[in-house]
Amino acid sequence: MNIAYWIVAGLLALFYFYAGTLKVIRSRDQLRPMMAWVDRIPLPALRALGAVEILGATGLVLPPLTGIAPWLAPAAAIGFVLLQIGAIAVHLSGQDRRIALNTGLTVTAVVTIWLAVRL
Repeated sequence: MNIAYWIVAGLLALFYFYAGTLKVIRSRDQLRPMMAWVDRIPLPALRALGAVEILGATGLVLPPLTGIAPWLAPAAAIGFVLLQIGAIAVHLSGQDRRIALNTGLTVTAVVTIWLAVRL
């Protein structure tokens, strides 16, 4: 279980750390080709979303690694499930039916929760 957690949580953390960093440092014009929805939310909200993704990625890795507040790992994964539910709603409300990545991330976060509570 421990190895499975680190594989799944590590990949999820890597994805969110990368995506969050892009949202924090790039302009709307640079993000638009990858994320068509960026024009529908205010720039401060986009930056905050990126910061939350970076913090969540850190929460998946550091607590189990250090043994300090290990309950933060499943909490971070639960946060990612909620984030993806919101992302799916944003995509569908904007007539964007491409939610396969969001669905995959939701499933991966659910698996991460399951593995984290088994550690």
